[in-house]
Amino acid sequence: QVLLTESGGGLVQAGGSLRLSCTTSARNFSRMSLGWFRQAPGKEREFVARISKTGITIYKDFAIDRFTISRDNARSIVYLQMNWLKPEDTAVYVCASSSLTFPATSELQYSDWGRGTQVTVSS
Repeated sequence: QVLLTESGGGLVQAGGSLRLSCTTSARNFSRMSLGWFRQAPGKEREFVARISKTGITIYKDFAIDRFTISRDNARSIVYLQMNWLKPEDTAVYVCASSSLTFPATSELQYSDWGRGTQVTVSS
């Protein structure tokens, strides 16, 4: 099992920015595809963004032009830069890894999950 640890969450005012990080000590980080999901209270977990082993990214519609996923293989870190945050972005954000080359948006395509980091956006 791959251990993933998120950080960077917190309380921010609407319109502000946060950068989330997800790290792992696993040796095969460069061979992982990594995704970010989020879950708000009372709602199902939803896909946010993914970056493939080769750096190809996909985003959910609400994240386009506001969020950016990136990775630093030398440091084994995947980031989620979030700008122009809205109250509806409030959720626990979780990173997940996949052995697939191009996993899509389904959580079933990701095998390991972090515990999550809380993002709260005030109005």
